[in-house]
Amino acid sequence: MDRDRFWGLVEDARASVDDTVADPDGVADGLIKVLGAARTEEIVAFGVELARLQVESYRWDLWAAAYLVNSGATEDGFDSFRGWLVAQGREVWEAALAEPDSLADVVDEDRPEGFEGFDGEGVLHVGSHAYKNVTGDAVTYWKAVDAEAPDTPDVPAGAEIDFDDADDLQTHLPRLAALYLP
Repeated sequence: MDRDRFWGLVEDARASVDDTVADPDGVADGLIKVLGAARTEEIVAFGVELARLQVESYRWDLWAAAYLVNSGATEDGFDSFRGWLVAQGREVWEAALAEPDSLADVVDEDRPEGFEGFDGEGVLHVGSHAYKNVTGDAVTYWKAVDAEAPDTPDVPAGAEIDFDDADDLQTHLPRLAALYLP
């Protein structure tokens, strides 16, 4: 699946969600429906492209942005953040990869009570859910995706950022730091 087709499917799913920033699970549900009408090969191809995007976005600067907006980010939390970022669509995704500080235009610094973070874990699993809905078997999906997807590097790309150093965060992400650092 080429990147245009991938993002077209994401946009189809986003069309039915009023606020993707707050409701990435709605985008995930829409993607499961959209992919449910696809052939199994296309569902796997979607998963492979999603894995490629995850590898491309495995970067220190983007992880630092996730750390700021979510008041912390474990490796799993960073994965889920990137799922949330996919749910925001191609324009936001590409802007964030070009300049992670651009997320200051997307996120809301006022976190409501009970806020659990900018988390799109559900987006990371849409392929397996759609595949299982079509075939009854998610294991085959994961084997097929793993066979074609690139491996995640051991270390994020780019210059390491110390998430516990406010000055380092302000240097790399001044707008997000202004919103989220005390």
